[in-house]
Amino acid sequence: MIQVRIVSPNPALRIGLRELLSRHSDLRVVGEAMELEHVSENEAEVLVLASVSAAYITETDFDGRPVLLLTDNAEGARALLNSSARAWGVLSLNATEDELAAGIRAVAEGLWVGAAGLMSGLMREEGRVRPLDGESLAEPLTAREKEVLQLMAEGMANKQIALSLGISEHTVKFHLSSLYSKLNASGRTEAIRKGLGLGLISI
Repeated sequence: MIQVRIVSPNPALRIGLRELLSRHSDLRVVGEAMELEHVSENEAEVLVLASVSAAYITETDFDGRPVLLLTDNAEGARALLNSSARAWGVLSLNATEDELAAGIRAVAEGLWVGAAGLMSGLMREEGRVRPLDGESLAEPLTAREKEVLQLMAEGMANKQIALSLGISEHTVKFHLSSLYSKLNASGRTEAIRKGLGLGLISI
């Protein structure tokens, strides 16, 4: 059961999201809040932020919690991209019920998801504007590790990467462990950011 907490200054939006999510047996809304400051620190919860400002996101320490942002504002998406969220996603406020549920499940698993219109340009921008100056790899990634990192950056889960490359899921996990070590990354999101900054992958 995935625990979800909804954060939005709009009461009607909170009610609508709660009703939508109540139709999914694996999702449980455990609380709501008007502002991020009112959210308790529970790493087990997925935070669903709807129509919150980029300033709120920038000022908040998510402390490694997964976050799904519903917005049509690129500034909010950019703020989340640079946040402390363990996993994150950005969907349009007009996302369908199935897209919303799938997004919550993805970030709960440590993946990142994004509406193409909002995220593709921002990710390319991150690679250009925020290069990792002066940082290099102690040991270069192998060709296979680069392939795994690229597919991960495209939003694929381990099982999908395994199918795409014709290898086992166990082997994918082995490559992930190795590239995390080489990139000095604690997880998928940080590995993708560093891969972009070092020019190892592109989106």
